[in-house]
Amino acid sequence: MAIVVNLDVMMAKRKMSSKELVEKINITNANLSILKNNKAKAVRFSTLNEICKALDCQPGDILEYVEDDE
Repeated sequence: MAIVVNLDVMMAKRKMSSKELVEKINITNANLSILKNNKAKAVRFSTLNEICKALDCQPGDILEYVEDDE
C-alpha cells in the first residue's frame, strides 16, 4: 500500500500510550491496532479528526504517501 500510517511515531512523540488514545478518541483497541499496524484499508475523517485533536497534530503527521516498489 502506498499510504503509510505513522500513528505509533506520533504517539511516541506525544508520550501517549495506546490505552490513553483509545480512551480519548473512543475507538476500540482492536481498531487502533489495525491503524497502527498499517492494516487499515480506510480511515474515517471523523476518526482522523479525533486522533489529530488528541495528539495535537496534523493529518500529514500521521499519514504519509510512499511510492510503491513495482
